[in-house]
Amino acid sequence: MFAMILALGSCKSPMTMTKEESALINDSPEVMRILTIDSDADLAVLRRSSTDFNAADLCSAEYAKLAGKLVTTLQNTDGGVGLAAPQVGINRRVVAVQRVDKEGEPIEVYANIAIVETRGEMLPGPEGCLSVPDERGDVARYQDITIRYTETDSGNSEQTREIREDVSGFAAVIFQHEVDHLDGVLYIDKTL
Repeated sequence: MFAMILALGSCKSPMTMTKEESALINDSPEVMRILTIDSDADLAVLRRSSTDFNAADLCSAEYAKLAGKLVTTLQNTDGGVGLAAPQVGINRRVVAVQRVDKEGEPIEVYANIAIVETRGEMLPGPEGCLSVPDERGDVARYQDITIRYTETDSGNSEQTREIREDVSGFAAVIFQHEVDHLDGVLYIDKTL
């Protein structure tokens, strides 16, 4: 696994989160409701493309609360290994992923995530989704990718930093599934 810091940003710009997003984050329980394809209103949110956070958003209490709730919600699922913000009603580019490739398999949160490189051939494998209850299907995914994401700089709470990281194996499959959610794509769109 390789990670590289690319750039720094300042937390002093105005926030871009809407009042509706802040209200949903602040007013929802710690375990948020997961949207499903069984509801037309939920499906409309799941099919929408997500937008990035700016640096001020990432340094806000609302973002910290959302990140915590994504982790708690994922921990309270039956076998889920990833959760994207659209699945809880927030169309922003942030995911929580169980890092099955790291010791202890921690759940980590990735803001403004994108897959910037894929390597090798795509291989089929079984997938399911918390937003598509009681279904599974085979999807072809790359086994080796590079992700780019933004995090707050732990050494300076007034800055964010952009990071690139190489991910492989099942963890790469999880990231691809979750990033698809951010683009309004469900795994059932890609089943073989």
